[in-house]
Amino acid sequence: MKLYNSATRLREEFIPHEAGKVSMYTCGPTVYHFAHIGNLRSYIMEDVLEKYLRYAGYDVKRVMNITDVGHLSSDADTGEDKMLKGARREKKTVMEIARFYTDAFFADCAKLNIKRPDVVQPATGCIGEYIRIIERLLEKGYAYIAGGNVYFDTSKLERYYIFNDHDEEDLAVGVRESVEEDQNKRNKADFVLWFTKSKFQDQELKWDSPWGTGYPGWHIECSGISMKYLGEYLDLHCGGIDNAFPHHTNEIAQSEAYLGHPWCRYWFHVHHLNTSTGKMSKSKGEFLTVSLLEEKGYDPLVYRLFCLQSHYRKGLVFSWENLDNAAAAYQKLLARIAQLLPALGTQASESEAGAALRRAFCDALDNDLNTSLAVTALYDVLKADIAAAEKLALLADFDRVLSLNLIEGARALSQRQAQESDPEIDALVAQRAQAKKARDFALADRIRDELKARGIELIDTKEGTRWKRA
Repeated sequence: MKLYNSATRLREEFIPHEAGKVSMYTCGPTVYHFAHIGNLRSYIMEDVLEKYLRYAGYDVKRVMNITDVGHLSSDADTGEDKMLKGARREKKTVMEIARFYTDAFFADCAKLNIKRPDVVQPATGCIGEYIRIIERLLEKGYAYIAGGNVYFDTSKLERYYIFNDHDEEDLAVGVRESVEEDQNKRNKADFVLWFTKSKFQDQELKWDSPWGTGYPGWHIECSGISMKYLGEYLDLHCGGIDNAFPHHTNEIAQSEAYLGHPWCRYWFHVHHLNTSTGKMSKSKGEFLTVSLLEEKGYDPLVYRLFCLQSHYRKGLVFSWENLDNAAAAYQKLLARIAQLLPALGTQASESEAGAALRRAFCDALDNDLNTSLAVTALYDVLKADIAAAEKLALLADFDRVLSLNLIEGARALSQRQAQESDPEIDALVAQRAQAKKARDFALADRIRDELKARGIELIDTKEGTRWKRA
């Protein structure tokens, strides 16, 4: 398998630190609001990656944090804690907000067939780990105390910027515009490891530390949680591309300064979901959620397919028209699979053609997780000159990774169609089709009007005419 490594900007052969095993860390949500579908695009693609690694035979341990403290409204260590902001918005405690939106996040994940990670750790549960790391960074000279806070000193690093091409002088105060000036910082790019009560008197969650009562910075949380559960060597770190800087950059800085050796081998970043007006963001006020898609009549798995049809390293543009196209493609796919269902349960050994189809599916995902080609492999199976039972076996096998509920969805569609079947109406629809073919449009219109009067709506498609009860 080859993956694009954001840290080296190269497609590299994936070789974990320990043969046959993969340690995988995913940046989890900051649980101050519902996840929007742009957030969830990253989790869908990370889910496919994890499932494919397991499919390929790796023993995967995946860890995810839940940020329930420390993430400020600006990633540059400015503004108020997002959790406190959410608590004020809803007039609840921070922990009530955290519990509610954590449950909402995993409910959305379940609807999208996103597997729950092996370890899910709220940031508030590892305060001791953060304190130990910070103490060691202070001892080694990589951190300093100023204005009641503990900062990481980026000037002590040979290389700070990993994912973008800043110059070294960008470390100087007042140069880089993306970070507001903090008078306590020695360098513009320095970041907070621990905040004390001197900065936020109204912070609800606070802990005692050697530097005063306070709470951890956002970046230290992921390093502490990852090292607690996955050890000193991490194979794969995942997240949205917007986390590459400063969050992941700061994770690398503090982790490698603490450990004294390279920390993570591969960085997997998923690019943005955009709308016609730009990147989808909670800060803009209105944003799309899984619940909203359901309210509009979309199966959440339609959105999963929509994401899989594009490469994870390309920006994806959301529109209702594009989602409608994905919905139509999903229904057609299920309909074609439904036609094979009579062969379900029939034994079928894998043919040479079937083995080639499986290789093509694996080749697609081995090529930097090309899910678009992996979806194409489903259609190649349906078109192949092999037994129906073998087709169903291959589709079910591929769906272990793609998680589109292909067999279950086809079965449900077949059952709905059986409930809605009516031989008399089917005969009239067929008669109308013959009339149109014979260019007897008057008869075709009379049949349509008769069916409409009986509450039957006709839907003409390229594949023929379907009907449903209005």
